[in-house]
Amino acid sequence: MTVIHVGAAPEPFNSSALFLDGHRARPVPVDLTIDEDGGALVWSHDDTTFRWPLGDIRELPDQADRSGLVLRHRDDALVRLHLPDRGLVPRLPNRTKRAPVARRGRLALWAVAAIASVALIIFVLVPRMADQLAVFIPPEGERALGEVTLDQIRHALDETGVQPVPICNRPAGRAGLDQLATRLTDATDTPVEISLTVLDHPMINAFALPGGFIILSSGLIRAAETPEQLASVIGHEIGHVVSRDPTRHALRSAGSIGVLGLVFGDFAGGTVVLFLANQLINAQYSQTAEADADTFAHDLLVKLDVPPSALADMFDIIRKRYGDAEGLIAHFLSHPSLGDRIETARNSEFSGIASAPLVSPKVWSDIRSICR
Repeated sequence: MTVIHVGAAPEPFNSSALFLDGHRARPVPVDLTIDEDGGALVWSHDDTTFRWPLGDIRELPDQADRSGLVLRHRDDALVRLHLPDRGLVPRLPNRTKRAPVARRGRLALWAVAAIASVALIIFVLVPRMADQLAVFIPPEGERALGEVTLDQIRHALDETGVQPVPICNRPAGRAGLDQLATRLTDATDTPVEISLTVLDHPMINAFALPGGFIILSSGLIRAAETPEQLASVIGHEIGHVVSRDPTRHALRSAGSIGVLGLVFGDFAGGTVVLFLANQLINAQYSQTAEADADTFAHDLLVKLDVPPSALADMFDIIRKRYGDAEGLIAHFLSHPSLGDRIETARNSEFSGIASAPLVSPKVWSDIRSICR
C-alpha cells in the first residue's frame, strides 16, 4: 500500500541571531522560531516577545558578509536581525520588496516647508540683511573686496586659460579717460574715490564693484560713438556706487551662496569667489536700483550741459547689438527693458541745455585707442 503525503508541513525552524534594538549599538544573541499558525518570526528579549509577520520582513544587503542574512521589519527602519546563514530565505515571500513610504503626506509637507524656508531666506531675509549690513562695512573693507573681485573677474573673463584679461593703460588714452571721469566726479559727491579700469575684452559692458571700482570693457568704448555716450554709462555706474549697490549685491550673493552651501553641501572658497565675480559681471540689481542709477546719470549729464539722450543713444546701440526682452520674459528680468529706459532718458530732456562737448576730439580719439 502506497501512502501519498499531500501538503506536508514545513520543517520546524530554529536559529540563533544577533538582535539590535535600534537604540543601543550592542548586539544581543537571541533564539528565533517560526509560529507556523500565525506565519511570524518570533523571539524574546528583556521579557519582551517580538513577532514579525513573514510577509513584512525585508532583507538588507550586507556587503561585508554575503553568507549571512540581515533583516528588518518594513515599518521599522532601525531594528535589525543578523542571521549567520540564509536558511530562512525560502520562508520570506517579500524579502526583496521595497518597503512602503510611511506618512507620505507628512513627508511632502515637510519638504514643501523646507523649500519655502530656503526661498524665504534667500529672497527675503538675505536681501534685507545685506541692505542693513552694507552701511556698516568700512570703506577699506569695500575697497579690499573690490580689488580681490576685480582680479577674479579678469581670470573669469580669460578665454585662453593662460593669463588674466589685460588692463588697458595706454598713457594718452588713460589720461583722456581720467579727464572725462574728472568732469563727472567733480559734478557730484561720491562716498568713495572712483577708480576706472578698462579691460581688453570685446563684450559691450560696464559694471561697478564694491569700493568705487567701475569696470569698462574695450568693446563698450569702441561701441560708443561720442564721449557723451560713454560718460552717460560711467554716470550710471557712479549712481550705483553712490547707492552702494555693488556692496549690497555682493553681500546678497555671498549670503545666498552660503545658504545653498549649507543645503547642498559646502562650496570650495575659489568656487564661491568665481561665482561672485560672475554675479557682479552680470549684475542684476533690482529694477528700482537700475531706474535710480539711470535718473542719477540723467541729472549728472544735465549738470554738465549734456542731454540725457546720450544715455538713450548708448542704450539704443546696445539694443541693436543684443536685442531687448519683450513680453513675458521681460517680467522675469531685474533690469527694466531697454525700450523703457530709452524712452525715459529721452523724456528727461528739456530746453536750455547748451550741449557742450565734454572732451576735445583729440582726447576722445585717445580714449578710443586706450587698448592699442
